[in-house]
Amino acid sequence: MRIVIADDYPIFRDGLRRLLETNLDLQIVGEASVATAAAMVRERQPDILLLGPPLTAGPAGDTLRQLNEDGVPVRTILLVRSIDMPEVADAWQLGACGVLSKDSTTDVLFASIESVMAGHYWVGDERAANIAASMRRFASARRQAHMFGLTRREQEIVRAVVDGDTNKEIALRFSISENTVKRHLMHIFNKVGASSRVELALFAAHHRLLDSI
Repeated sequence: MRIVIADDYPIFRDGLRRLLETNLDLQIVGEASVATAAAMVRERQPDILLLGPPLTAGPAGDTLRQLNEDGVPVRTILLVRSIDMPEVADAWQLGACGVLSKDSTTDVLFASIESVMAGHYWVGDERAANIAASMRRFASARRQAHMFGLTRREQEIVRAVVDGDTNKEIALRFSISENTVKRHLMHIFNKVGASSRVELALFAAHHRLLDSI
């Protein structure tokens, strides 16, 4: 698999390249800043683009938009500070195939690349079955935004889910039982129309549910 790394931090690019080179199935064919990523992808024709967030104005979505308009057949994985960033939901509309937090483990990074290369979507630390279907549900729910009605505790649990906490960890975090966590999650899923933790994280990003938390 041919890979281009695009990030505005040279040290991060170098470290990521050294990490990826430990996998003999991966070939790093270029490194670039976020602003020059589209040009390098057009020139090097990689299979995968690992795209970090820009330091200055102009979201990574600009790069995705350019590649989309040019019809470049590259599978892009966004490397973000947090998967609850509002830009993440927009990235799917622009052709992103994966979203990965920069603090993910090495195993998760390699799994995301393999999954995306196989034609799947990836969000956080797991494969996502159908992003398009999820986004359609989110759009429908957005038209009923006044009906979300999440309580403060439910918003805190959404934050914990986005942070990657398990039910047990959430229970310890808020000094409640795991059964109480499960009940909260059931109520949250019903209110926002999500059917999994992945969908809930995407929903939270798309609707900026955690901006005030």
